[in-house]
Amino acid sequence: MSNLRLRLLSYIIMAYMLMAFAWWSLLLFTKNKDAFYAKRDLMEIRMIAEGLVKNDGEFEQMADYQELLTKYKRQERMIFGEACVFVITLLTGVWFINQAYFREVRANQQRRNFLLSITHELKSPIASIRLVLETLLRRELPKDKANQLATSALKENERLYELVENLLLSAKLETAYQPHFEQLNLAELLEDLMAKLADRHPEATIALEKNDDFPTVKLDKQGIISIANNLLENAIKYADGPPEIEVRLSSSEKTVVMEFADKGTGIPDSEKKRIFDKFYRIGSEETRQTKGTGLGLYIVQQIVKAHNGRIQVLDNQPKGTVFKITFTVDG
Repeated sequence: MSNLRLRLLSYIIMAYMLMAFAWWSLLLFTKNKDAFYAKRDLMEIRMIAEGLVKNDGEFEQMADYQELLTKYKRQERMIFGEACVFVITLLTGVWFINQAYFREVRANQQRRNFLLSITHELKSPIASIRLVLETLLRRELPKDKANQLATSALKENERLYELVENLLLSAKLETAYQPHFEQLNLAELLEDLMAKLADRHPEATIALEKNDDFPTVKLDKQGIISIANNLLENAIKYADGPPEIEVRLSSSEKTVVMEFADKGTGIPDSEKKRIFDKFYRIGSEETRQTKGTGLGLYIVQQIVKAHNGRIQVLDNQPKGTVFKITFTVDG
């Protein structure tokens, strides 16, 4: 509320400055015009008295009058030009203040959303693990039931581990991340990741499409794992019904293309650029049902940039989203 009052006060001050400058500009125009007419009348009276001219027509042809008129018009243009420069400068200042204000509002909203989401994301697995441990300590359970609870706790622990890893990686990406390039069998790597994901999400259908002779490529293994995991997890989270995901690999002499296509809810065109902002998630934490911290797509984009690659967000047909990533490779 205080920021809104401060912004409103700044608008009032700028409006006052604009009106005051318009008033003083008008006065300056008037004074300049009055001074010109006074000098012209005085010059005409003097020339008539000296017998140099007999009427207004002759006076207006005189060099002294033409010089006075040229000087007056130059001063008039100067006043008008300075007025325009001031107005443009003031309006530019208003625009910059608006941009800075809305950037700050968006940043505050994203930080608030992040705190709300990270609180939930941390509390949920911690509470689940605690409940499992308390159950195992307080009750004698059959072995199969104990194993089931232990497996559930391990899954929650893995979820917590991945969350912490994403937080650490997002901080590292801003300062110290350097890709470690090595020769990778990208198809095999993705198949392994997809198999693990299918175990965790048996309801999902995940397929890989590639050429039989797909080459090995020099990329950062951990970076590719992070990209694939984040995009696949997102495709499952935002699925409209049972998740259907298709991963496509293609290559040319100098490029490798990875595409992650889903048939989910899709992403509006207005959001396609903002989804890569750190902590940004579509909607608000109060109304959003899916889990997440707003870091996944930020991490994906930063890793792609570190590889000097390009990521595009396309519409899938008949519905859903395609994330297309293009890498330039040396082989």
